[in-house]
Amino acid sequence: MQRFHKRSKWFYILLALVINSYYQPAIAYSKTILVFGDSLSAGYGLERGQEWPSLLQKRLAAKRLPYTVINHSISGETSSGGLSRFQQSLQQAKPDLVVLELGANDGLRGLSPKAMRQNLQSMIDMARERDIQVVLVGMHLPSNYGEAYTTLFHRQFVQLARQNQLPFVPFLMDRLGAGLKMYQSDGLHPTAGAQPQMMDNVWQVLEPVLRP
Repeated sequence: MQRFHKRSKWFYILLALVINSYYQPAIAYSKTILVFGDSLSAGYGLERGQEWPSLLQKRLAAKRLPYTVINHSISGETSSGGLSRFQQSLQQAKPDLVVLELGANDGLRGLSPKAMRQNLQSMIDMARERDIQVVLVGMHLPSNYGEAYTTLFHRQFVQLARQNQLPFVPFLMDRLGAGLKMYQSDGLHPTAGAQPQMMDNVWQVLEPVLRP
């Protein structure tokens, strides 16, 4: 009888340990990535959870990297609009890293590329004042905006990345091609099927930053 009680005791101790480990979170999320962009990151026209920042969170979990993704992207946002709310987003999210994806709407509206660059530079400076790493995401415009304007527009991102020595994603929609399955009916916003490639474009630059 005494031997039975001893075995029973150890059985319940082991059972408790197994149950406790089962309900413990697999990863302790200790750092934050803030995605700060426009409709391309907000998931315009998509169901919730299909946008690339949500896919990024799943990739981080699969790689067991201790980061939580917070998405403060707003459809239609310009660089000036982003600048006006950037400080508040930093205060709310308290990120360790910012993925800065803004400027497409400046280009589509024909706004000044140099003014866009100044706005982005101000956001980079605000992040750096708080010792927050910035990953810059570049953008290309459709060719019908003219070669001179589209070249000047994209050059602003390249120069910002170079002068600030930032990890740089040259083009969020790289390798999507022009297939109908990759873009919604407006021809501008990527479909759900395009989001994994967009996430991979960011991941190629982001992963080395997360694994110094």
